[in-house]
Amino acid sequence: MDMSNKHPHRRYNPLSDRWVLVSPQRDQRPWQGQLEETPSAEPTYSSDCYLCPGNERAGGAINPQYSDVFVFDNDYPALLSDTHAPDSDGALFRANSAQGRCRVICYSPRHDLTLASMTKEQLLAVIDTWVKETASLSEHYQHVQIFENRGATMGCSNAHPHGQIWALDALPSEIIVEDRQQAAYLDEHGLPMLLDYAHKENDKGERMVCCNAHWIAVVPWWATWPYEVLLLPLQQVATLLDLGTEQHDSLAEILKRLLSAYDRLFCVPFPYSMGWHGAPGTAKKDAWQLHAHFFPPLLRSATVRKHMVGFEMLGESQRDLTPERAAEHLRKVMS
Repeated sequence: MDMSNKHPHRRYNPLSDRWVLVSPQRDQRPWQGQLEETPSAEPTYSSDCYLCPGNERAGGAINPQYSDVFVFDNDYPALLSDTHAPDSDGALFRANSAQGRCRVICYSPRHDLTLASMTKEQLLAVIDTWVKETASLSEHYQHVQIFENRGATMGCSNAHPHGQIWALDALPSEIIVEDRQQAAYLDEHGLPMLLDYAHKENDKGERMVCCNAHWIAVVPWWATWPYEVLLLPLQQVATLLDLGTEQHDSLAEILKRLLSAYDRLFCVPFPYSMGWHGAPGTAKKDAWQLHAHFFPPLLRSATVRKHMVGFEMLGESQRDLTPERAAEHLRKVMS
């Protein structure tokens, strides 16, 4: 479909059931707003870091002298295993209890070793941890959310490369919508939505960032963030627990390529929020396709970011840079 790169138009996101306004004619507007600070290089070890091996954490616990991936319960969790909701008071003042568990994943003992800088073997250790933690927590909770906030721009409170896992006894709002939309697409079209989408994007190529035999990374047709990426298996896979050996190994390879391209785009450690979505235990599993969302805020340079304000908070999401151009920019720095 030829939307050109000059005229505003809206694109539909079938996964979230939302629209995004695309305004390519604004791509070169002048910017005199806030500039982000460029992060400085980190040391391999920091005595002030709460996550480095052997250091004392903010809550008083002492980290072991770990040499690989290290996982522990968050000292300041957003969810607790034993809690009760306040009483509801009619339709306008409803409340439910929220029980769960929050975990922290230190990717390695090195304070400076990001996912983008890791070897394939080191990445595989992280992926193994994602799978093991998902398997363990899924026995007790409806939803397990693996995610990473990378960089101070994304609100990361500690520079030591790490991710988080929040498990809770209810389905979050985003997962409820994705579950409903994927189930409806399967009923109407007879195919899992995101598997069908992955194959169509693989054929088109214009929004593809990179791919291998088992995975494809695209700037989705409906992307909201400037260099947003959707990472998808090319075969039907509902959860991280369903990955085959070859899919598991090739995931490390495509993660390395994608995250390295991010860092090369503006020659800085690229900030983002990323996370995995897979079929929850109550879902229609054949409708689901495992996927990872990457939401980076940088727009034109290492110091200019996108802000979600104004019309986007009150109306709907909007972007200037088209997904096709964003994918082209990332392909140019792909190794």
